[in-house]
Amino acid sequence: MEEDAPTLPLPEPFLQFLEANDLDPSIYTAIDSTPRFIRLKPGFDACVEEVEKEVKCKLEKVQWLQGFYSLPPHVQIAGSRAYQEGKIYGIDASSGAAVMALNVSPGDHVLDLCAAPGAKLCMILDLLGDLGSVTGVDVARHRLAACRTMLQKYALGDRCRLFVADGTTFSVIPVGSRSDCKSFESGLEEKDDVFKEWTSRRPWKERRKANRSGIPQSLSKSQPPELIYYGRHSGVIGLAKGELYKTVSDVEMGSHGYDKVLVDAECTHDGSVKHIQKFENWGWGTFQRRVLDAERTDNLHVLQANDSSLFP
Repeated sequence: MEEDAPTLPLPEPFLQFLEANDLDPSIYTAIDSTPRFIRLKPGFDACVEEVEKEVKCKLEKVQWLQGFYSLPPHVQIAGSRAYQEGKIYGIDASSGAAVMALNVSPGDHVLDLCAAPGAKLCMILDLLGDLGSVTGVDVARHRLAACRTMLQKYALGDRCRLFVADGTTFSVIPVGSRSDCKSFESGLEEKDDVFKEWTSRRPWKERRKANRSGIPQSLSKSQPPELIYYGRHSGVIGLAKGELYKTVSDVEMGSHGYDKVLVDAECTHDGSVKHIQKFENWGWGTFQRRVLDAERTDNLHVLQANDSSLFP
């Protein structure tokens, strides 16, 4: 019996791409065959049965990825108590594989570019434990705010800093690095310029200024990074602004840079199948412009190569 053809009107350039890479087009209509994945927060291995009872299905352990389990695609975890209490994460297995490829060790200073919405950032922090630090960077303020919320939900923000910044120009070194550095700030530091414990409440003068001028949702390359969150043990508290925003030259970055850098842009995730299916509504012209355009893909490679300069 001949197999049914895909029901989605996949564009011809994409079909040619699939054929060239020996991929079956029908996978983009087989929604029910694409599993979802969750990751258990370390220390909550015993809650597997609890989750299974709540979602009414059996979790299948992912043998090649510690702490990950697969479940049927129709199962929703957002309403489960385990998810609401921060015991499990919703994260694709391939995203977890991208983090594991870093080979993170306790004590590492890790930079996560394009960090939002934060599932990989949380995984890195879980791997670091009580040593090291993570700096998350994203150009979109509203997406990074979601990342901040995720850190607070899973109680993982102690050793983390979040900057709204363009990753292609971000050059703030890890806290604790010392050298003769340039700063985005100038002049003598006043006591008011020293970072105190982070709070979500902004000073009244700052709120009034923001209301008057409006807050852009993303920063340009020419704007300095904006720190929107830092934990108690992130090394920020007690620093003057000029001390935090130290930058180094490309040569100095070799000795003052980060131990590991994650540049997973565009994101690696199993949801690619479902993501492509969305273009049936968004329009295949948009798909060809955003995904299939060869020039854009080449630029992505250049972007990732440029960001690799942050490695020590």
